[in-house]
Amino acid sequence: MITVQLNRADFEYDIHSLVKAFFPAEDVLVGVGEQPSEEEISFHIVTNYRKDSIEIMVMPEDETSERVSHTVRVDFSDRKETKNRLKRAYYQLLRTYTKKDLPWGTLTGIRPVKIPVAFLEEGKSENEIRDFMKQTYFVSEEKIGLSIEVAERERALLEKLDYENGYSLYVGIPFCPSTCLYCSFTSFPLSVWNGRVDAYLDALEKEINFTAEHFAGKRLNSIYIGGGTPTTLTPKQLKRLTGMLRAGFDFSGCLEFTVEAGRPDSITREKLAVLRGEGISRISINPQTMNDKTLEMIGRRHTAQQAIESFYLARELGFDNINMDVIVGLPGETLSDVEVTMQKIAELAPDNLTVHSLALKRAARLKMQWDAYQNMTYENTDQTIRLTADYAGQMGLVPYYLYRQKNMAGNFENVGYAKPGKEGIYNILIMEEVQTIVACGAGSISKRLDPDGKIERCENVKDVAQYIGRIDEMIERKRVLFGESYLK
Repeated sequence: MITVQLNRADFEYDIHSLVKAFFPAEDVLVGVGEQPSEEEISFHIVTNYRKDSIEIMVMPEDETSERVSHTVRVDFSDRKETKNRLKRAYYQLLRTYTKKDLPWGTLTGIRPVKIPVAFLEEGKSENEIRDFMKQTYFVSEEKIGLSIEVAERERALLEKLDYENGYSLYVGIPFCPSTCLYCSFTSFPLSVWNGRVDAYLDALEKEINFTAEHFAGKRLNSIYIGGGTPTTLTPKQLKRLTGMLRAGFDFSGCLEFTVEAGRPDSITREKLAVLRGEGISRISINPQTMNDKTLEMIGRRHTAQQAIESFYLARELGFDNINMDVIVGLPGETLSDVEVTMQKIAELAPDNLTVHSLALKRAARLKMQWDAYQNMTYENTDQTIRLTADYAGQMGLVPYYLYRQKNMAGNFENVGYAKPGKEGIYNILIMEEVQTIVACGAGSISKRLDPDGKIERCENVKDVAQYIGRIDEMIERKRVLFGESYLK
């Protein structure tokens, strides 16, 4: 454990996020006053806020290690600049202590591309953006270049949207064949809920019908059916779900219709035929790794060969916009293992590729059962990230969206690559928050974007039984969020 002691409560979240960025596998406790004395504490940080300065001291528990301190002058009336100076001071101190740099510097938020997007919209040059990100946040040249490239591509893609009157729709199917080791999403084993899937669809239909009726005066730009694993539904249930959407919504302004077919062990010819027949333009088939030993260990009940067969089946049925997800930094995987995965993906030549860096999520089995996995290797380096980027380039795929998560292996990022014209617009929307998203289903979150850029949210309950029993309440939450001035 790492403890951070403050002389008063301020900037706790920012300090915690930055310390965790350097030490993703450590527990970090940030607070005012005395800190708990525990044998496993690796080191202790003291932060004192003075009248016009901040003093930071690292005091290792190991008496043979050198104490490191840093003082920075600040003007507390300018909170944003004070936060940036504090984080730069922490960064420099922890860099000295650990002898390592972070690729994203002091940036700990999940949307680093927002910075270059904002500057590009102001007419700033690439050199001005580079100087700002390097001096303000200590971001590496490589990541600055990536964020600018993605920002330019995002802006061009989002020009297709109806910003004044448009919105996008998310539909959540919270069932999976099994729960993966690293997953913290709202999902429930289908074996437990198989008898209540139709009851879930009944409730979902009420919410979809409400949305269709009350957003009839708006322009639907994109639809994303995610989860969970939507293809855990039977062909008949998939037909029913897509039929609800076709019957209720005007698709004339819809730029894409995506279904996450994620788990190869949930894919059949009949299900893909239903999706193809309903006009779904984009699907995801997500192996995560092409190494069977890793697949078994992380709880994926399919083989690499099943992923390959599912991909070719989708191609046979006419799908011409297929995404595949991979995760780097999985327990026990080396650079050679990642290269095997990328070689097999390259042979398939998908239209989209999303490369995720493993994140140690608090609610995931991997984190909750950390004692059983902490001695495994978690390898994710610059070399790993460059390897995946090189393979994406060889496949003719370019980066078009990027986001980060807390506690990511190697403190890197998730990047979506695509062939020109095959990008997933919804992926950009969910990250950049530039359009209203209406979300239906258990655990989903609707976001209302106001003309002034303010975002308001409402959540549906995560538990399936609660969602079914309280569906009228979920609908009322939407009515309150969007209000009469927004709804039809």
